[in-house]
Amino acid sequence: MEKREHAGRSATAEPDMPPPGLTISFVEFVALVAALMALTALSIDIMLPALPAIGTALGVASENDRQLVVILYMAGFAAGQLIYGPLSDRFGRRPILLSGLAIFLAGTLGAVMSGSFDGLLIARLIQGLGAASPRIVAVAVVRDLYSGRQMARVMSFAMMVFIIIPVLAPSAGQALLHVGDWRWTFYALLILGVAISIWAGMRLPETSRVLHDGAQRLALSQSFKQAVFEPQTFAYGAAGGFMFGCLLAYVASAQQIFVDIFDLGQAFPIVFGAVASVMAVASFMNARLVGRLGMRRVSHTALAGFLVVSLLLAATEVLGVANLGEVAGLVAFVGLVAILFFLFGFIAPNFNALAMEPQGQNAGMASSVIGSLSTAIGALTGGLIGRSFDGTALPLALGFAGCSLITVAIVLWVDGRSEFARLGRRAAGNSL
Repeated sequence: MEKREHAGRSATAEPDMPPPGLTISFVEFVALVAALMALTALSIDIMLPALPAIGTALGVASENDRQLVVILYMAGFAAGQLIYGPLSDRFGRRPILLSGLAIFLAGTLGAVMSGSFDGLLIARLIQGLGAASPRIVAVAVVRDLYSGRQMARVMSFAMMVFIIIPVLAPSAGQALLHVGDWRWTFYALLILGVAISIWAGMRLPETSRVLHDGAQRLALSQSFKQAVFEPQTFAYGAAGGFMFGCLLAYVASAQQIFVDIFDLGQAFPIVFGAVASVMAVASFMNARLVGRLGMRRVSHTALAGFLVVSLLLAATEVLGVANLGEVAGLVAFVGLVAILFFLFGFIAPNFNALAMEPQGQNAGMASSVIGSLSTAIGALTGGLIGRSFDGTALPLALGFAGCSLITVAIVLWVDGRSEFARLGRRAAGNSL
C-alpha cells in the first residue's frame, strides 16, 4: 500500500513548486481551488442563522422543515456532480466550470426573488446543481497536476483555506440579518459568486490539456467503469460519504442544538465557528504529516480516534450531558464535537486523495463519481440524522457513532486484507 503512495512522490513536482501546466503561483492556485470548493459550504453556512427568519417569512409550520433549505441544496449538488466530471474530460475544465458557476448564479437570483417556500426550495436545488461544478472541477484540476501524497498535501492546504471561509459565514449571516432580511444572505452569495467566476475565468489555466496531450481518451463507458469498479476509488468515496454525513448532520441541526437546547441565541455563530475552526488546524497539520507518514496511516489513525470519541459522545448523551448544567453541558458537548472535527480534518482530504489516486487519466469522471457518491451518502445520512432531532443532541451523537462504525467497516474491507498481508510479510522478514 505504501509503495503506491511513494510512487506519487516522484510523479510530479513538489507541491510548493509549480508543476507543468500551472501558469499561476502555487499560493494563488491553492487559494482559487479553496474558494471554488468553499462556495458550496458557504452557501449552506451563511444562512444557518437565517433559517428561523425564512420559516417565519415564508410560513413554514415545522421547524424541522427548515432543514429542507439545506437538504434540497445538497440534493442538487449530488445530482450535478454526476455530469460535470465527464463533461470536463470531454470539453475541458474551464468551460464546464464557468457554465456551472452561471447556473449557481441563476439559482441564487431565483432565491432572491422567491416569494414562497416551495419557490425557494426549487431555487436552492438549482443553486446546488450549479455549485457541483466548482467542486468537481477543482478536484479534477488538482488531480491533473498532482498525485499521491502530493495531492493529499495540496488538498490539505486548500481545505485549510476552504474551512476558514465557512467558519466566518454564520457570523456574517448573523450580521446581515441585523441590516436586512433573510434575502441579504443570497445577495452576499450573488456578489461572491460573481467575484469567484471572474477570478477563475481570468486566472485558472486549462489543465486537462496537460493530461490528454499524447494520450488516448477513454470512451464514456470505459471511463465510468474505471471509476466505479476500482475498489479503492469506490470504497474511499463511500467511506468519505459517511464521514461527510456526520458533518452535514451537524450543520443541519447545529442551530437547533445550540439555540434551542443550550440557549446561545446570537452567540451561536461564534461557537459554531470555533468548533469548525479546528478542522482548519487539522488540515494544516495533515499537510505537514502526510508526506512523512502517508495518507493511510494518518487517516486510519484519525478514523480510529473518531470512532472512540463518537461512542463517548453517544454515551454522554445517553447519560444526559445536558443535565450537567447549562455551562458544563455545553462545554462537554462542544469539547467532544470539536475533537471529532479535529480528527475529521485528517480524514477528509486523505480519503479524497486515496479515492482519486488510482484514476490518473480519468480525473474528471472519477471526481464526478466520488463526489456524487460521497455527497449522496452524506446528504441521505446527514438528512436522516438531522430530521431525527427530538429536542436533544442524542440523535446527532448516535448518528456520528453509526456513520463512523460503517466507515471503519468499509476501510477494513478495502485495505484490511492487503494491509494485514503486508504486515505479515514484514514480520516474517524480520524473523529470518
